[in-house]
Amino acid sequence: MEFETRLWREASLSADVDGFLERVGAGVLDELGCSTVVVRALDDDGHRLDTVAAIRRGRVGVSRPGRPRTELRDAGAARLLAWIQAGEIERAGPREASHVARDLLRGVGDPADGAWWLVPLATGPEPLGALLVADGADGGPDRAALGAVSESIAAVLAKEQAHRDLARLREAAEADKAAALARLSLRDIGIAIVGADAGLREVMQQVEQVAPTGAPVLIFGETGSGKEVVARAIHERSDRAAGPILRVNCGAIAPELVDSELFGHERGSFTGAVAQRSGWFERADGGTLFLDEIGELPLAAQVRLLRVLQDGLFERVGGTRALQVDVRVVAATHRDLAAMVRSGGFREDLWYRINVFTIRLPPLRERQGDIPALAAHFADRAGRRYGSGTLTVSPADVALLAAYDWPGNVRELSAVIERAVILGEGRRLELARALGVRGEPAAAGGGAAAAGGRFPTLDEAMRGHIERALGLCQGRIEGTTGAAALLDVHPNTLRSRMRKLGVRWDRFRSR
Repeated sequence: MEFETRLWREASLSADVDGFLERVGAGVLDELGCSTVVVRALDDDGHRLDTVAAIRRGRVGVSRPGRPRTELRDAGAARLLAWIQAGEIERAGPREASHVARDLLRGVGDPADGAWWLVPLATGPEPLGALLVADGADGGPDRAALGAVSESIAAVLAKEQAHRDLARLREAAEADKAAALARLSLRDIGIAIVGADAGLREVMQQVEQVAPTGAPVLIFGETGSGKEVVARAIHERSDRAAGPILRVNCGAIAPELVDSELFGHERGSFTGAVAQRSGWFERADGGTLFLDEIGELPLAAQVRLLRVLQDGLFERVGGTRALQVDVRVVAATHRDLAAMVRSGGFREDLWYRINVFTIRLPPLRERQGDIPALAAHFADRAGRRYGSGTLTVSPADVALLAAYDWPGNVRELSAVIERAVILGEGRRLELARALGVRGEPAAAGGGAAAAGGRFPTLDEAMRGHIERALGLCQGRIEGTTGAAALLDVHPNTLRSRMRKLGVRWDRFRSR
């Protein structure tokens, strides 16, 4: 009775079977009079057995065998499920081992080496797995003790499964929330609406053409030109509009984490993988996955991405079973993928797969007719957020904005106007200060063409824009008050661009 009380006390304190057996493992082995105890858990669809934990006499702590996973065919899964539901303890020995016993002991133990007791684990009608006990005593372990051990382990397994289910539900809820907020953001920003009858007319016509087809789409456009807005417009006009749309910035994922982020991972597949995790493809099932800056993906990840696009199949990191999803991929890049294909930096077969329908998004400098309407919209939005809500853009303001080259495109325009509203304390637009202009509508550092002067190159415009951002942020690059956040780029991307353009952050520290 004391042993059973201890089991349930520890079961109530343990979040997983590993922790439970760490606390009670030695007592379990002694009470059952056995040499080994192994816990195997059944996955959600009943076609895989995972070895959750194992304890062995003479070894310290909980261990896992070298092959902790067993894949089951349909017939084997059906047999195992029926055995668990029947609730009958089975003994497997050198002369007697059923198909269920062989499946349970595969990669764990061999009936030829000695007898095993196999105990089904379930909570009510819910099948969970099996407890495997190596028989080390005459007549087998005490049945009462075996029942107490199996019931407490089943309770901990059920708790662990509930935690995983809650985590999956939380991930799904967060994805739905992100999709809803993105839809609200799309309506709030209104970029596609503002430009639909002017500079984005041809783009929106293409969106209307391709959206209902379900075909992959590749969007070319400079940073900040609105590629994500176009991707969301495609999703909203497709038959997947009720499903999620998720954005992945391929350039912001560390190369060693790309597979885990895109395809998910199994518990224990690498250090730190303490639970199973769904990747972006699983979370976007039934919807659209927007792969921003797809040209930044490593070649190895491109191979696995190609398989998903061709067959809808992938495997989680550490998994051996193919999973199927129904996801539409919309990709975007600012790079010349065709040139990357020729140089070997991008796979030719993946290029053909994603380049089914191409949309080129013009930069803001090529659709200056949209600037007045965009500026008015952003000023009204920022005014309502920070001030009176009645801010308007004057003709002089429009002239100032039109004189600037906008290397950061619409995103930069939005940020500049928001900064102008903050500098004007919510009552007026301080556009000259927001742009870093002093005296005349020409941006310092070559951001705009001075009257009668040479038109700056793109590198000169970018260098001037980065230097203005560093000046406003006093040389800081990272953090919420850094230049990377102001420019809406990853800090590593900004540092790389600064090295290329010869921009030194330390020059701005004294400002």
